[in-house]
Amino acid sequence: MKKAIFFLTISCCLTLIQTANACTGITLKSKNNDVVVARTIDWSGTEMNNIYTIVPRDHTQTSLLPDGTSGGLTFSALYGYVGMAVQQPEFVVDGTNEAGLSAALFYFPNYGEYKPYNEADQDISLADFQVVSWILSRFSSIDQVKAAINDVRIINIDPSASTVHWRITEPSGRQVVLEIVDGVPNFYENEIGVLTNSPNYPWQLTNLNNYVNLHPGGVQPTKFGPITLRAFGSGSGFLGLPGDFTPPSRFVRAAFLKTYSLEQSNAYDTMQQAFHILNNFDVPLGAQFAVGAAPNNMPSATQWTVATDLTNRMIYYHTMYNRTIRSINMGNIDFATVPFQYHPLDTTKQQTIIPATIDTK
Repeated sequence: MKKAIFFLTISCCLTLIQTANACTGITLKSKNNDVVVARTIDWSGTEMNNIYTIVPRDHTQTSLLPDGTSGGLTFSALYGYVGMAVQQPEFVVDGTNEAGLSAALFYFPNYGEYKPYNEADQDISLADFQVVSWILSRFSSIDQVKAAINDVRIINIDPSASTVHWRITEPSGRQVVLEIVDGVPNFYENEIGVLTNSPNYPWQLTNLNNYVNLHPGGVQPTKFGPITLRAFGSGSGFLGLPGDFTPPSRFVRAAFLKTYSLEQSNAYDTMQQAFHILNNFDVPLGAQFAVGAAPNNMPSATQWTVATDLTNRMIYYHTMYNRTIRSINMGNIDFATVPFQYHPLDTTKQQTIIPATIDTK
């Protein structure tokens, strides 16, 4: 019975995750080459159990399998890490380890395909929602991940669920996207520093060419027969920038906004800039459903946003309930002695509001 309840919980979790089709990620550098990776987490079906987890060195995990048991790949942590997880601490969707390597999961429906689960490969089978934990536990560089990827068999816990893809970033700013198509892992150097969902990463880059006319700033007046056409206001150079919430449109919008954002002097200011850019990608819940069909009334489909300063090992986040930025300083954690633990992102689901000062005299 316990196993059946656990498997039902996992299946329900994966069903909910299939509505998470609006996550947006960006990467920024400061003038002194500090690197900040940031992203939104979007689930519109229901409120998730959103937590952060602290994983010490030598912590051992075993991958879940399609039958609901923990009988897959077993791996121990060479590196401690902090992860942002959903539903349960095993499902880390964004995190950074003490070596500064960052990994993140993004939904990737209809375009990825894993090899079918084979019981003969049980010992090397790794659930896709535990790949981030595996990467952060075991590796300090992208090349190490690439060398080891064929030693594991990445699988769906629920074969009916769709696939995901991953963003992996080094402290230097080098970043790759990992996508598994037709059972084959593909790594793409992500020089643009943007990731959303489907279609695949090369298609998203090609699609940017459809917006070759866009540029920052304004458009000068132009003669149009007997009249002169003029821009209504500032920012007319971005006229035509897509504003909907589909993954291709979000990719284009994120690419242009981050590319033309002003480079900040340090990591702290760059972190704040990342939050400002990602404000453009908050998804109002009603936007993803037909009128009257929204299944709940959460504050937002964007449940939380995280920005990580890889240079200084600082993690910052805010949530749909409280947009006050909170921080986790990895430099204060001794990963050799800290116990494994996890905590809710919100201890109180209420916005912090500070009354303004008013002089009544």
